[in-house]
Amino acid sequence: MKLTMGEKLRIILKRKNVTIIELSKRLGTTNQNMANKLKRDNFSIEELEAIAEALDCEFEGYFVDKTGERI
Repeated sequence: MKLTMGEKLRIILKRKNVTIIELSKRLGTTNQNMANKLKRDNFSIEELEAIAEALDCEFEGYFVDKTGERI
């Protein structure tokens, strides 16, 4: 079973003991905006990178070719 990005974010938030409210503050956005993004599972690469930085972790978004090359 594949997890959605929203589900993955909720897991990392729980592991880091960070609430959606706290994450919103760290990103300079509203709690409502973040909750809506999680609900719709609607994130840009830039937003995911900012979230990773706010949570002191890395986001690695790439395609892997059959040769093993990461794009």
